[in-house]
Amino acid sequence: MITVQKFFMFIILFTMILFMSACGMSQNSDVIKLTADLTSEKEVPQSDSKGSGKANIEYNKKIRELRWTINYEGLTGPVTAAHFHGPAKAGENAKPTIPIEGNLASPMIGTAVLTPAQENDLLEGKWYINLHTANHPDGEIRAQISDVQ
Repeated sequence: MITVQKFFMFIILFTMILFMSACGMSQNSDVIKLTADLTSEKEVPQSDSKGSGKANIEYNKKIRELRWTINYEGLTGPVTAAHFHGPAKAGENAKPTIPIEGNLASPMIGTAVLTPAQENDLLEGKWYINLHTANHPDGEIRAQISDVQ
């Protein structure tokens, strides 16, 4: 038989579980998953490379932190530089916004904290990634960053 005390304990525990779930959901809503499929056709001007790449990106709005993992293959040589660029629409060029530093071998992994203006441009789809090589100093492969569907 359920006593009044056990019933209230059940209600308290149930309420705590709901509250903790709601807190977890609000934290997850702060993280936006983004992606970019890098190809030579997206470079401006287009390169003749057969290389390709994929960037998986997470942006945490609460702390304005950008995290990325970029995998690539088939480039004409080692990556000599890599950047996030913006603001620019697809097909337009812009100055580097965030340099990708450190080990440029695949996979490239990194983080950066964005300014409010950078956050706005990123979330409006005005950023792209490109990878540079000695054979393609202006960029061998590139992709606009977009939301994961």
